[in-house]
Amino acid sequence: MKRRNFLKIFPAATVTPFVVNGHALRPFANSKMARLLSGCEGVEDRVLVLIQLKGGNDGLNTIIPINQYDTYANLRPTIGIPESAHINLDGTLGNDEQVGVHPSFLKIKELYDKGWATVIQGVGYASMNQSHFKGTDLWMSGGDGTIANNNIKSGWMGRALQAFYPDVVGVPTAAMPDPLGIQIGDPTTALGFHTETEHQNVINLSGQDAAGFYSLIQTIGGAPILNVPDSEHGDELEFIMGVEQSTSLYAQRITQVFNAGSNYLTTYITTNPSRLAPQLQTVARLIKGGCKTKIYLCQLGGFDTHNAQVNSGDTTVGDHADLLLDLAESVKNFMDDLQGLGLADQVTACTFSEFGRCAKENGSDGSDHGTLAPMFVFGKNIAAGVRGTNVNLSNLTNDNQLQGAQFDYRQVFTTLLQDWLGAKEEVLTDTMFDGYTKMPLVDTAAVVSPDCYLPVTVGTQDNYLTEKPLTIFPNPARIQVEVGFTNLSSTFEARLSLHSLGGSLVSATNVKVEHDVNVYYLDVSSLPPAVYFVRLENKLTGRGHVAKLNVIR
Repeated sequence: MKRRNFLKIFPAATVTPFVVNGHALRPFANSKMARLLSGCEGVEDRVLVLIQLKGGNDGLNTIIPINQYDTYANLRPTIGIPESAHINLDGTLGNDEQVGVHPSFLKIKELYDKGWATVIQGVGYASMNQSHFKGTDLWMSGGDGTIANNNIKSGWMGRALQAFYPDVVGVPTAAMPDPLGIQIGDPTTALGFHTETEHQNVINLSGQDAAGFYSLIQTIGGAPILNVPDSEHGDELEFIMGVEQSTSLYAQRITQVFNAGSNYLTTYITTNPSRLAPQLQTVARLIKGGCKTKIYLCQLGGFDTHNAQVNSGDTTVGDHADLLLDLAESVKNFMDDLQGLGLADQVTACTFSEFGRCAKENGSDGSDHGTLAPMFVFGKNIAAGVRGTNVNLSNLTNDNQLQGAQFDYRQVFTTLLQDWLGAKEEVLTDTMFDGYTKMPLVDTAAVVSPDCYLPVTVGTQDNYLTEKPLTIFPNPARIQVEVGFTNLSSTFEARLSLHSLGGSLVSATNVKVEHDVNVYYLDVSSLPPAVYFVRLENKLTGRGHVAKLNVIR
């Protein structure tokens, strides 16, 4: 049964020490707690935005090895970017790192000069697969071409999110009212978000007006339509029928946060009509509106450029140039929007594609399926620069493919999970990324300290307590907060108390903790704005759980 206690905490006259993350706190122990909090503040608000370049981006025309330009030009006499046209990314780099970026990447150059862009060269994995479908599945599942990792049924994003939030089971809660993952831009739910049991950690907003999402979902009902018409209307019906069951549970919340949000840039200005910009603009608005989703997945398709990759008269324009321009301008708008909204410290973005293209052109003004490709990381708090050296164009396979990966893609995701999102080692283990060496992708000052890794387990554990921590909602709060705790053992008498940042007891009351879910409501309307701690303590042992509460006005 669920026990709900409606109570007001009355001031108490005594003070008592308690434990947070192994630190004994007593009145006026502010310096230790301030240090503990200063490095952790904002970690739980951080977001990762993944941008999938679907089709296999031609990394060799995106990032051009300046020190091997003659070899590059011989491999690509009709699709290569002229030496006079590419943009030198960074003249201060060493000879083996000097790269020219495609002229469509001018906005990426601007981000790089600002310290908001990182290029990762020669990314791949063992025994690369050149099939779109299998290659995408491997990137999404965290796999590779080896027998051991070639057929993983769940996605690395889903496993990571489940490990970050083991108590979230695909339904809104006070602790996590939002879906852990949101996918935009593709009507098919990505394997990356599938968990071991079901795809419960994501909802798909593809093709939807987030402002009217609740109204749309509320109209869904009845038996599936068996004969879907081959039309735009039919496409919409197929999408609606393919929406995950959990979507309806989050629909009202998504509409609320979207309507509560806003954009600093009301319009993302792009040279051509953009497919990516509206997706990123939606993400920015959802975050601004208070959405706590941890991972967003956007996509830009069209990179399978077997022919007409370039215009025969001018290789700097064409289909590939348009795609790179869309990517560059959309990301630059997104970063400017986040900065204007005051959210730039919370968000990092990363691109990936299922494979690169063949080093040698194919004779049809295009390039065929390949292997290695660059990745890009964007954000205010990244360690800007170029990681790795230029791919070796003199070390190709017999079929002219790049070889000798410098980085495994899982190194990139491992780094972002731990250094950016603050994943504990247990999260990396559950994600299957615990064996990969991290890279310097996050600015040193922004790297999450091990003391702040998630999920958070505070206080000490007794055998009568589960490892589920207290939940606080809303947080920050102005008037009232809901404190939730799940007890899987026998009932016990407890003390629910509120403490100041330094450990001083502000107020307390006695409660009975029942088996199952317990909910307590605390009146904080008279408290001055500050950081507090809520503690649920077993009266017999004096041990229990602690959670942080921000009171604002």
